[in-house]
Amino acid sequence: MTTDSGFRPALRVVLMPKDANPYGIIYGGVILGYIDQAAFIEAREHGTHRWVTASVDRVDFHAPVHIGDVVEFLTRTHETGTSSVQVRIRVEAMRYATRDVVLVTEATLTMVSVNAAGRPIPFNSPPTVTPLVPNPEFAR
Repeated sequence: MTTDSGFRPALRVVLMPKDANPYGIIYGGVILGYIDQAAFIEAREHGTHRWVTASVDRVDFHAPVHIGDVVEFLTRTHETGTSSVQVRIRVEAMRYATRDVVLVTEATLTMVSVNAAGRPIPFNSPPTVTPLVPNPEFAR
């Protein structure tokens, strides 16, 4: 699903007390961690490689996130280079009590595809990682 603005859902989470300060407001660092994961998910659409965060170009916190909010991380590719993808992320919170949806954060990150040695590689090259195969011992 893609929104009218070209953003598509990457992650949706419920924020819990462990993620919050004593006033019930979620730490910015928790939101940043999810933003990084959402940017990875968007970059991964461009190639099956190791993707690393090259830079956090901008982050704007517009409104707080509260315990119990359902938070959605929406992404779109803004720009591409040879080995890099600049990703825009919108973070929206559905308020627990009212179900109102509020824009809480916007960010731009640059992700780079790298080889096993950590060197940048063109993201349109053949896959450089293979899918993880679950250990049958843990499937029981």
